[in-house]
Amino acid sequence: MRIGAFEIDEPVPDITSAHAVAVLRPWIDAGSVGTLVLSWLESHFRAEVLGTLARPGNFFDFTRYRPTMRFTKGGRREVTVPNTVVRYARREDGNDFLFLHVLEPHMLGEAYVDSLLRLMKRFNVERYCLVGAMYDMVPHTRPFLVTGGAVGAKAEETLREANVPASNYEGPTTITTLISQRAPELGMEAMSLVVHLPHYAQFEQNYMGVVRLMEVLSPLHNLPIDRGDVDKAEDQRRELDDNLDKEPSLKSVVAQLEGYYDARTDKAKEDETAKLSPEIESFLQDISRRFTDN
Repeated sequence: MRIGAFEIDEPVPDITSAHAVAVLRPWIDAGSVGTLVLSWLESHFRAEVLGTLARPGNFFDFTRYRPTMRFTKGGRREVTVPNTVVRYARREDGNDFLFLHVLEPHMLGEAYVDSLLRLMKRFNVERYCLVGAMYDMVPHTRPFLVTGGAVGAKAEETLREANVPASNYEGPTTITTLISQRAPELGMEAMSLVVHLPHYAQFEQNYMGVVRLMEVLSPLHNLPIDRGDVDKAEDQRRELDDNLDKEPSLKSVVAQLEGYYDARTDKAKEDETAKLSPEIESFLQDISRRFTDN
């Protein structure tokens, strides 16, 4: 069965009152936070594949998203082509789920967005939620900031109740942002949840961010938080604490970031925005440039 550019596996499941949770790579997936959260949700709910793009080469440049070659158990070489994968899970108590592993398209972006919207409409999605993480001037010694956005009265109320402030980002974005912009036209609410991670803490898999994101998601969907992820997050935090003791320069950076963080989050100091020293600003800008170059 075809829905837009997607080939849907047969038999087609009966999905009702669904929430779509999406991660977008490589945008907004610092520390693989969104990918890890989505993978955990899929495992927890025993999600099954719903479909993939029939011809991913229509949207992706395979010199940028490289196909991978692996040996199977039988000793044959097998090529896996990058694709946008959609999985689903049904629940007896609560809304059903669609899980969207979205890759940033390199071409035909409008058609790509249209196909995702048509897919969600066909399977009765009521709310689309993009989850992920970005790097920011925050310390690991404070609860990570989570910002977001919402379109739709109920989604806006949900974010307010979760104490998630609206993002004030302006600048370059992804074509898939049109999903959130167009979703209300199709009767769907849209929201986003983005964790802010410390610039100086580059973990390939940032479990501190995973746990913080789950702290926000859990009450929204009555979900547990994986104890294994909590343990890994505590290990990473201890590692960073140890680094502070060994590197006085990093300790100074974190101290200033703490002041900046407190000024951002303390409503009583809204008019007293903290300033970082020129040395720290330069330090963070250098880190940011290295992230961009990589």
